[in-house]
Amino acid sequence: MRIEVICTGDEVLTGKIVNTNFSWITQKLEDFGLSVEWETTVGDDRENLLAAFSLAGARADAVIVNGGLGPTVDDLSQEIAAKAAGVELELSQEWLDRMESYFARRSRVMPPNNKKQAMLPAGAEVLDNPIGTACGFAVTIGKARFFFTPGVPRELRRMLEEQVIPRLQAKAGVQTAVYLKRFHSYGIGESHADTLLAGVTALAPDGSVKLGFRAHYPQLETKLTVRGADMDDIRRKLAPCEAEVRKQLGNFILAEDDRTLEGVVLDELSKQSATLTLVETFTSGQIAARLGPLPGAENVLARGLVARQLGELCAAVGLHRGTIGEITRETAEAVARAARKHTGSTHALAVLVDLDEGADRIEFAGTICLAISDGVDAESRRSRIVGGREWVRLGAVEMGLDCMRRYLQGLPVNERIDFEKV
Repeated sequence: MRIEVICTGDEVLTGKIVNTNFSWITQKLEDFGLSVEWETTVGDDRENLLAAFSLAGARADAVIVNGGLGPTVDDLSQEIAAKAAGVELELSQEWLDRMESYFARRSRVMPPNNKKQAMLPAGAEVLDNPIGTACGFAVTIGKARFFFTPGVPRELRRMLEEQVIPRLQAKAGVQTAVYLKRFHSYGIGESHADTLLAGVTALAPDGSVKLGFRAHYPQLETKLTVRGADMDDIRRKLAPCEAEVRKQLGNFILAEDDRTLEGVVLDELSKQSATLTLVETFTSGQIAARLGPLPGAENVLARGLVARQLGELCAAVGLHRGTIGEITRETAEAVARAARKHTGSTHALAVLVDLDEGADRIEFAGTICLAISDGVDAESRRSRIVGGREWVRLGAVEMGLDCMRRYLQGLPVNERIDFEKV
């Protein structure tokens, strides 16, 4: 099946916003064995939109249109879809009632211009949007089935998964069930993981398991896409492949499926009835920012300290600056111990970054010294990260969280890839 994605909006066309929706759409479709052949970006212009819809309707079997479903004058998707399909716009009373209820539940009066969102091409199929007012819809233009989706990322994602992909699979004649298993890792590169996992798909000899990767620094996502007659068949095929991934990637797997690294760390701390003090330099408090919004974090996070200089940090945790030298593993351990004692928490994580001098270029580097203390023992790690200031910052945050995960799970804080295992 030939699929095209059309993204609309002047702000997308001019680069004022980064079009992350397109990359997410294509990745999600790939996970379900559906490939995109064309991508078109069109501004908020009636003639250009009509031309794009007409061209896609002539060459594609299915088209996903993203954006242009809002209540304002520059939201043109319904209008142009009707024109391209050769039908009139009609009021969907069902969706109008849904919108009025949406506003009423929030003790608000629906603005008159929102009624525009309930005007759909005659005969269009409604695609439900349970978390917004933008009504998705499907209509045939030319020889293609068009699926119109909202531009708001969280609304798009839910509609694509629940409404669009099942319809695309049915249109493609996919009779088998599809399941995606994901492993998130830190500390191992894409090419290395590919080498380690060579032959993993052969464990399902019928070719029903596909291996893929998505690198998004600092993490790597390893994906197993499995096809089967039903979920029991999928579980049977997935089991040996899943076991092999866990065996080869081992402790580098930090979370699976929808779980996150920070969520794993918080869960481990909660299980142990532990509290945590964070000490960060150069990260702008990003470790605390990743943990803080999670449910239950208020019961775990004791305090977060962010400092520019080592002297300020020492003063904040009650250390005499004269007893601390440069940033080393020993320094990080001393800071972690002092921070834990100073705040009364059960654990402390100190992440100290010493930046090299020079311009912020790809060869720019920083030294990261981190330590974890639980009042009885302390473990530390020193690493160098090369690649620019933001690269160093992201690496320091991820390394700090991952070392905390390892410490809480009883795994080695310092671990290198075993080349011999391949």
